[in-house]
Amino acid sequence: MSTGLSGNQKRKMRSAARLYAVQALFQMEHSHQTVEAVRREFLDHRFGAVYEGEEMVDGDIDLFARLLDVAVNYQAPIDQMTDRALVAKWPIARIDPTLRALFRAAGAELRDAGTPPKVIITEYVDVARAFFPEGKEPKFVNAVLDHMAREARPEAF
Repeated sequence: MSTGLSGNQKRKMRSAARLYAVQALFQMEHSHQTVEAVRREFLDHRFGAVYEGEEMVDGDIDLFARLLDVAVNYQAPIDQMTDRALVAKWPIARIDPTLRALFRAAGAELRDAGTPPKVIITEYVDVARAFFPEGKEPKFVNAVLDHMAREARPEAF
């Protein structure tokens, strides 16, 4: 990664890495591919790729890799934390697979004290808006992630 990037470029790359992590986690669940295979595909074919004439933003490779690794290695505790944030009738196994991937990526990032929880929540609500532009999912994501963040990092509130 070039050291000459502006703060805005770095933020865009981190946002892109979060979106790519959600997509990768979704793909892993759907295709039963390994984390290594999916990571390689994203780095080789998605970061900076051109779709319908639009160049995709390069993602922050380190953040992307860290999110995938933590989400995979700590999936059970992240899913349990998500379950506690969901209403009893909607355990994580029953929710939309895209939302499940989003909660796993966000839960992975909440385990790391580097980024403030409010930033993480805002970023993943934006990811939810990208996938569900007309739905109520972004508000749902906001509520669930707020609960998860208060559990994971109570000192930040």
